[in-house]
Amino acid sequence: MIDFLVIGGGIAGLSAGARLSPHGKVVVLEAEDALGYHASGRSAALYEANYGLPETVELSKASADYHHSANGGYLSPRGLMLVAGPDQRADFEADTETLGLAPIPMDQAIARVPVLNPETVGFAAWHEAAWDIDTDRMLQDFAREIRGNGGQVLTRQKVTEIRRDGHWIVQATEAFEARMLVNAAGAWADEVAKLAGVEPIGITPCRRSMARIPAPGGQDVSTWPMLLGVNESWYAKPDAGKLLVSPADADPVEPHDAWADDMVLAEGLARYEEMVTEPVTRLETSWAGLRSFSPDRRLVLGPDPATPGFVWCAGQGGYGFQTAPAASRLVADLVTGTAPQLDAVTVAALRPDRFRT
Repeated sequence: MIDFLVIGGGIAGLSAGARLSPHGKVVVLEAEDALGYHASGRSAALYEANYGLPETVELSKASADYHHSANGGYLSPRGLMLVAGPDQRADFEADTETLGLAPIPMDQAIARVPVLNPETVGFAAWHEAAWDIDTDRMLQDFAREIRGNGGQVLTRQKVTEIRRDGHWIVQATEAFEARMLVNAAGAWADEVAKLAGVEPIGITPCRRSMARIPAPGGQDVSTWPMLLGVNESWYAKPDAGKLLVSPADADPVEPHDAWADDMVLAEGLARYEEMVTEPVTRLETSWAGLRSFSPDRRLVLGPDPATPGFVWCAGQGGYGFQTAPAASRLVADLVTGTAPQLDAVTVAALRPDRFRT
C-alpha cells in the first residue's frame, strides 16, 4: 500500500512528494514521457519574491533560504528592471512600490540595457533582488529525494480512473492503491478531482506565450536584467545568449499541450519593440505554457475538508518554482498535523477549506 500517491510530475508534485517522503512511501505519477513537461518545463525561471498576491509573496519569501542554500543553491544573479512610457507615470509608480524597485535615471537604465529607447521609455526602475532559478536541477533534486527515501517517480502514467473503497484505487498504465491522494496535476487539477468524485475548485488554465529571438543587435545580453513592461504588459529575459520575450498573456483555455497564439505573440512583441531601438527581425522559436489559477488566484494547498485522504497542491498560477519550497512544506505540515511555519492568516487563505461552505 502506497502512503502518498501524487498525481503530477511538475514542480508542485515533485516538491510535495519530496516533503512527504520522510513520512511514508511516495509514488509520483506523471502522464508524459518526462518530468516537468508542461508548465514546469516552460517557466520564465525567475525568483522575484515581491511578485504576486500577498499570500504568494509570503510563500516566496519563506522559500528564500531554500533557493539560496539548499543543495548548493539554485539561484544566479539576474536583476529586474521595470520600464514605462512617458504617459504611464501613475502605473509605473504603483508597480515600483509593489515590486520594491528603485527608480533610476535613463542613463543608468541604458547602461544596463543598451537597446532601451530614450525617446519612448519615460521611466525606469531596478533592483538586484531577482535571480534565475536552475529549474531542471530543482526538479531532479526533488525527484532524487523521493527515491532516496524509498519512493518512486514514474512517467507515462496517465490516470484514467480513480475510485475509493476505504483507500484510493487509481488506474493509470499500472494500477495503484494508496492511503492518500495528492492532486498536483496543474492545468488538469479539476479533471483529477472529478475522476476522484471530489468537487472541483474551479482551477482555470491560462495560456502564456513566449518567443525566443536573437540577441538584439548581436549584443551580449548575459548580464541584462529581466525587463518588465508596466502593468506586466510584456517581459523579456536573457536566455543562453538569446532573448525570451512574452506578451504576458493570460487567456483562459481548456487544459491541453499549449502552443503560442501568433496574434497575441505579435502584439506582445510590438509592445516590447516600442521600448527598444532594435526591431525584432525574426523568431527562432515560440511556445506556450499553462498557468493555472484558482478563482481567487491564490494557491490551493492542503487536504480537502469534504473528502478524507484527498490533498490539493494546485493553482500555482505561474509562481510554482519560486513558491515550491514553502508551499510543499505547508502541504506536508497540513497532511501530517505539524504546526505550519507560516502565519495562521496566510495558511487559511491557501487552504482548500475556503472554497467549501
